[in-house]
Amino acid sequence: CSTQTSGEASPSSTFSFEMLDMESVPPPYQEVQPHWFFCRRADDNISWLPFSREDSDKLENTLNSGENDYVVVAVDGERYDVHVKERKRYAVYWEQAPTEVRRCTWFYKGDKDTRFMPYSEDFSTRLEEAYMIAVTLDEWKRKLDFPTGETVILHNPKLIMQYQPIGLQDDWVSSPSEQTRPRTVKRGVDNIFVEIPDGEPENVDHLVFMVHGIGPACDLRFRSIIQCVNDFRSASLSLLATHYKWAQQDGQVGRVEFLPVNWHSALHGDATGVDEDIQRITLPSISRLRHFTNDTLLDLFFYNSPTYCQTIVDTVALEINRLHALFKQRHPEFSGAVSVVGHSLGSLILFDLLTNQRNGSRSREGNSDTLEQTLIRLGLQQYLSTLQAENLDLESLALCQDSDLRDIGIPLGPRKKILNYIKRKWLPEVSFNFDYLWFGLNFSHSKNCNYVDYEYFDVGIGQVSIDYPQLAFHPQTFFAFGSPIGMFLTVRGLKRIDPNYSFPTCKSFYNIYHPYDPVAYRIEPMIVSEVDVEPMLIPHHKGRKRMHLELKDSLTRMSMDLKNNVLGSLRTAWQSFTRLPVAALPPVEEAAADVEAESSESAEQTEQPEIKMGMLNGGRRIDFVLQEKPIESFNEYLFAIQSHLCYWESEDTALLLLKEIYDKLGVALEQPQQC
Repeated sequence: CSTQTSGEASPSSTFSFEMLDMESVPPPYQEVQPHWFFCRRADDNISWLPFSREDSDKLENTLNSGENDYVVVAVDGERYDVHVKERKRYAVYWEQAPTEVRRCTWFYKGDKDTRFMPYSEDFSTRLEEAYMIAVTLDEWKRKLDFPTGETVILHNPKLIMQYQPIGLQDDWVSSPSEQTRPRTVKRGVDNIFVEIPDGEPENVDHLVFMVHGIGPACDLRFRSIIQCVNDFRSASLSLLATHYKWAQQDGQVGRVEFLPVNWHSALHGDATGVDEDIQRITLPSISRLRHFTNDTLLDLFFYNSPTYCQTIVDTVALEINRLHALFKQRHPEFSGAVSVVGHSLGSLILFDLLTNQRNGSRSREGNSDTLEQTLIRLGLQQYLSTLQAENLDLESLALCQDSDLRDIGIPLGPRKKILNYIKRKWLPEVSFNFDYLWFGLNFSHSKNCNYVDYEYFDVGIGQVSIDYPQLAFHPQTFFAFGSPIGMFLTVRGLKRIDPNYSFPTCKSFYNIYHPYDPVAYRIEPMIVSEVDVEPMLIPHHKGRKRMHLELKDSLTRMSMDLKNNVLGSLRTAWQSFTRLPVAALPPVEEAAADVEAESSESAEQTEQPEIKMGMLNGGRRIDFVLQEKPIESFNEYLFAIQSHLCYWESEDTALLLLKEIYDKLGVALEQPQQC
């Protein structure tokens, strides 16, 4: 083989030098990929949460199109609108202060911070410019000073730190270690630990309205109905991804939309003045407890008051109809059914509303009056120009609340006239008003009258005269969570619900409760009183009973087996004593016959007769009980209050709703793969 001179480099060594040169060349600058965040304020805490990638891309594309001056982008399942130019996020269906929106590229985190926080867009722009120069020139250790006193040093691409301004030092501060520690700076959302939510399916298969119970808070964390419904919606989306995975991939399943219905603020607002009246007569002692009582427990008494009961049912019906109209306006392609959910007192409100619905509700489309004709009829034609200046017609006027009309300058008297007209005329009309309302009774609906058939019930329910408004749709299913309906019906004097009775416009009803819920009562014993029927056990969302319940059932079966075996052994011993000696094992045919006899006897013992639960849920079972958690089984009293508030975060409850909804759509539940 030939040898090479010392002055020549071998091909392999030349290649190695080239590789070293390539490694020493800094990577070319690439523009940072932004992600959009929104701000959430809770008390004194501020957190920034990311939009889904789909929503962030929509916002970024809108910004890059150059047409963002007055562009509004719908996000979060179209429950919020983002005004791109204002960088504000507005709630669509409920009252909520607008929140700040930010296009985020650079983030920081201090030693005591639990998550990275985004810089302002201007601050991020300066950081990105400095980073681009450092990468292009391969010059690091760059120091970037800001007018506010902060200093950022770009040590290298992986180490960038922000140093807080040094304030006026006191005489006794002697070391720089007592100064504020630097912050860690990161570029791009991919370099920080943040969970970006998955986008929601675009198609809505079903709409559900959720009505809260007493008080402004719905759980032990004192969260509002909006936050609790958000949790329930998130749980349903996760369950759809696991229990309807293949149906989603095939396009059979989209999502279920859950919207909160808030009536507490209207009852306790300035319009009624009830809070001021109650406050004047409230004792000054134990103020916190009295405030809690006034804000929550008094709602039960208000509902039994003729004045405030009317306010509550009007508010609930009007709010449901408003949300329904607004949802259809924003989802004109929606053709699915609608269901309602009531928690605690909210379930009783819905029960009373649904009991007093009628089949032949006049649709809103039947009202052909124009805005001008309506105002002339009300004697308010002077406000026509004010409403037209806001581009309001009758349909959009029906979506307005009292505060909306006040903001555009409509006085109190005309506001009340307009809102009353919308409720009574433009929305479905109320055609009847009973001096005495009958609950759980058989109403035979005819074209000209509502006839109460007294043959089907034992005791009538004397109730104050309430003019029940009509819903703009016929609910498919009514779900009651932790409901006192059974107790209230009993207190009203009703001993029995006729099996033939069903809601006039709603054919399905589920009474869902936790076994330790102190507010919940059953419904089925009021329909079938002659048989003691256990409630239906709601399956665990992972497809089996909870471990401690399985163990409890196993111990019960084992004790029964031991008891039966002892009796069987005594019987066998007596038979062996009194009969002639036989073979140790009986013939195969005889053994098989004994096994069949025992199995048939066991089957007869365990088999229960079919129970007909009347028409309130179409002949199906009504009472459904959740499985308690292992820790809850140790002390029923300790977890009683929590049990009444558990439904909003209960995956088992959410799965039961989804199964009922999608069974009616012909989509079967899939069992998730167990890890």
